[in-house]
Amino acid sequence: MTRKVRTRIAPSPTGFLHLGTARTALFSWAFARHHGGNFILRIEDTDEARSTQEAVDQIIAAMKWLNLEHDEGPFFQMQRLDRYREVIGQMLDDGTAYPCYCTPAELDAMREAQRARGDKPRYDGRWRPEPGKVLPAIPDGVRPVIRFRNPPSGAVSWDDMVKGPITISNAELDDLIIARPGADAATLIGTPTYNFCVVVDDWDMDISHVIRGDDHVNNTPRQINILRALGAELPVYGHVPMILGPDGDKLSKRHGAVSVTQYESAGYLPEAMLNYLARLGWSHGDDELFSREQLVSWFDGQHLAKSPAQWDAAKLNWVNAHYLKALPDDALAAHVVARFAGRGIAVTANAQLERMCALFKDRCATTVELCDWLAMYFSAVTPSAEDLATHVTEAVKPALQSLCQRLADTEWAKPAISAAIKEVIAAHGIKMPTLAHAVRVLVCGRAQTPSIDAVLELFPREVVLARLRIA
Repeated sequence: MTRKVRTRIAPSPTGFLHLGTARTALFSWAFARHHGGNFILRIEDTDEARSTQEAVDQIIAAMKWLNLEHDEGPFFQMQRLDRYREVIGQMLDDGTAYPCYCTPAELDAMREAQRARGDKPRYDGRWRPEPGKVLPAIPDGVRPVIRFRNPPSGAVSWDDMVKGPITISNAELDDLIIARPGADAATLIGTPTYNFCVVVDDWDMDISHVIRGDDHVNNTPRQINILRALGAELPVYGHVPMILGPDGDKLSKRHGAVSVTQYESAGYLPEAMLNYLARLGWSHGDDELFSREQLVSWFDGQHLAKSPAQWDAAKLNWVNAHYLKALPDDALAAHVVARFAGRGIAVTANAQLERMCALFKDRCATTVELCDWLAMYFSAVTPSAEDLATHVTEAVKPALQSLCQRLADTEWAKPAISAAIKEVIAAHGIKMPTLAHAVRVLVCGRAQTPSIDAVLELFPREVVLARLRIA
């Protein structure tokens, strides 16, 4: 590979960064890193009516959370309008673009007539200059669009990184609008369109490889023709299949959270999300779990799947649980502190919190679940009426009172707490689960926890005694 690898991700700020775009960003980033190249962030904000600053902020925040650091950018298309208009002006001079004065009503009538004949609806080229052709008179009060003069014959071919060789006949392509009407009669070139801006950006930024969703396949032949008209070097294209929901339909909001930041809020770790996204449409043998460094080492652009990947929430939870368990307890404690801060609870990162994380993390798939477990240490608990009726019975209350008395002056350590519980069980002739479940309900607010002596040890003694006395 002689050309320096330069990839890009170019989300539109008409909505938040969703999982499909995040996966494309990951593939583009990993490919650039593998080849020692550059990864560029562009914001395609030419849809002024729907683009928002909130979406821009979320896109940048999501990329930062995933640690997909860009080498250049972010570049905003609305800040490059003069450059696009400059290129269109050159194309008008060169004859590779032309003004079209068709009104919307004329275009509608054109398409209706084509449908009536059984033809594919398309622009018929009536304003396209040709040798010896007499163009219609320019109508009064109509501001033109600018169209690209697509080659009338031949075909567009490229060797797709994912799909292999693709060929599209130029006869299937009409003359694409590359600029909307100007704001006034004195302005010939209005706002350039998405398909044109993308081409100029890729050209100016010397993008060598374009990895994107396969919903862009139909745009590619048009963009290749424009690049050729500009005399630009073509990038290598790779179109990855979409991500499907569990039901086989395109992943959407009805399948659950589709914004990257929603998964951050739900307690997923960025390392786990990257690992899971990478396996949606790419593989390295049978490896399911791997580090960022391994991904970069392996991601050479091969082994990209041609078939759509299917979202599996249970698999993501499994991957996240693996990363959560592997995280050092001090790092996990930092996540917990931040998560509790979001709930309005001030928690200090210390050795005690690390011990709590170590005790409960094996039961959790996300940091939200971990905080749900640990909340009993930092706020009052409210046992359910059902748990109280089932476990805190009149028969066990004398044993609870005895345990409360023993715990009042025993050493506050797991072995001593365990010994006190066993002594009470023996003295009252009851079984361990009977007493342990009752203690859990009163102290923890739930009937199931890890070993009760280990759980109690992490509470302040006075909290345990106060909650037991409720019985």
